Amino acid sequence: MHEEAAAAFQRLAIIMDELREKCPWDRKQTIASLRQLTIEELYELTDAISEEDWPGIKEELGDLMLHILFYSKIGSEKNQFTLPEVLNGIAEKLISRHPHVYGDVKAETDEAVKQNWEKLKLKEGKKSILSGVPASLPSMIKAMRLQEKAKQVGFEWDNKEQVWEKVKEEMEELKEAMNAHDSNHTEEEFGDLIFSLVNYARFLQIDAENALERTNKKFISRFTKMEEMATAQGKGLADMTLSEMDELWNSIKKQTPRI
Repeated sequence: MHEEAAAAFQRLAIIMDELREKCPWDRKQTIASLRQLTIEELYELTDAISEEDWPGIKEELGDLMLHILFYSKIGSEKNQFTLPEVLNGIAEKLISRHPHVYGDVKAETDEAVKQNWEKLKLKEGKKSILSGVPASLPSMIKAMRLQEKAKQVGFEWDNKEQVWEKVKEEMEELKEAMNAHDSNHTEEEFGDLIFSLVNYARFLQIDAENALERTNKKFISRFTKMEEMATAQGKGLADMTLSEMDELWNSIKKQTPRI
């Protein structure tokens, strides 16, 4: 299996070299021009994962693999790094970060592994346990990662009941800010409330980002059905009252309680 994978990887690397030399579009690309395309490919992969679309996951993994080779090719052209250096770099990192596999450290649970991982990163020169969280991450995913990182050094609630009390506390602070008509403070407290809800989701072992995306998809599905029903009645939503739209919405909701 490893030999087959190595042969396939080498084939793709050769194709990348050929495209970089012979294709005008591929020749023109830079790390800056590829950045947005890479982000799009990553989101296409996350969409496929959310849908458990295995053929789609396979395809999007291939697209991302191509981007990794593309960046490595450009890095080599600029004498910054080579593809073998990229591959050996991650291999060495994995070995050093898994002393419970490649050394004599004991780690019986996944939590112990994560705690060791964070300690090793600090030994490698990271100044903060939070420094590995990318600044450009979407805010909800960033909130989850920050909380998970803080947990590794013990900065964590004991149980979900405590977290829920924090959620209620943040709700009250949001109401106070709203009553004070302070828009800046209201935005701050709204953010605090979302952050605490993300924390509660973790204690429920729920992926807050995925939960919200499920709701987005449910809303899209129900709203488009509502548009179709309105069209069937010879109307547009803009021509209907809110009460009429609510009636359609509730009808659709009864037909599709879970999407």
